[in-house]
Amino acid sequence: MKFSVIGAGGWGTAMARLLASNGHETVLWVRDPRQAEALQITRENAKYLPGVKLPLAHLEITTDFAVAVSADTTFLAVPSFAMDSVLRRVAPLASSEAVFISLAKGIDRESHGTMSELIEHHLPTATVYALSGPSHAEEVGRDNPTAVVLAGHDLVRGEALQHTLATDRFRVYLSDDLRGVELCATVKNIIALAAGVSDGLGYGDNSRSALVTRGLAELVRFGRAFGAQDKTFFGLSGLGDLVATCTSEHSRNRRVGYRIGRGESLHDILSGMDMVAEGIYATQVVHEMARDQKIDMPITEAVHRLLAGHAAPLELVDQIMTRAPKREGF
Repeated sequence: MKFSVIGAGGWGTAMARLLASNGHETVLWVRDPRQAEALQITRENAKYLPGVKLPLAHLEITTDFAVAVSADTTFLAVPSFAMDSVLRRVAPLASSEAVFISLAKGIDRESHGTMSELIEHHLPTATVYALSGPSHAEEVGRDNPTAVVLAGHDLVRGEALQHTLATDRFRVYLSDDLRGVELCATVKNIIALAAGVSDGLGYGDNSRSALVTRGLAELVRFGRAFGAQDKTFFGLSGLGDLVATCTSEHSRNRRVGYRIGRGESLHDILSGMDMVAEGIYATQVVHEMARDQKIDMPITEAVHRLLAGHAAPLELVDQIMTRAPKREGF
């Protein structure tokens, strides 16, 4: 089986390395010709995944989009806001029997659809999956033991992919809850922003644990409203990824929140970032969807007000902590 990875950020690079190291013929598509040349020469993505060497065997670096799309299975490792434009390029070139696996963690701002739904819109005959879970590129690239979930509707082909992708350091579970896995992957980034703000303000484990726990409650309410399965919330793409994203030094969303909590402006933070913090883009669309469906999501609401400039970090905490008392539950 031949694989390709479209997008040479940290996660795309780590996935391409994983596939090639496992003996699969893999193509990594790089948008910037200068970056592609550097990768060819050094076999290291110094910008997005420094210190991780790429194998010489089985891994082709290319800027030719048609070459990347010609693979049997293509991983889409682009930010959620770029997915639509990338798929418009993919659609005329893709085989009707192609398999696409989304690595993006977000919701399309225009349609409010998940990434898999966006792929299916542009490629109606393709087989689509999402790969998610607590899987920081920095750790996957160094072969740290990692477990993820592959979600899709075709479980027969999914089981074959599950075994193909797995290594002794990369365990793959299978799920049929494609939408649920993608919704979890989106909402957890918003909660990570809040956890980062709390850390930046100098609060401790109590505050962070409360945000993770009540953030899980928001994730459950949101997911249930859009048909997700309950078991997904407490699996790798739900609770697992939520904990990792809210607590890890590798988490870009937590890091952005932390810097906001320390008093930096969002504009200054984003202008100095090379990588994307998906929670910034997810907050607006999830807030809109929750408002339209009348879903109670106070942490998301507070983060939305903060990012929009309508509240300071301390006000975010006050808004959450001074809500009317209620029974614990989802």
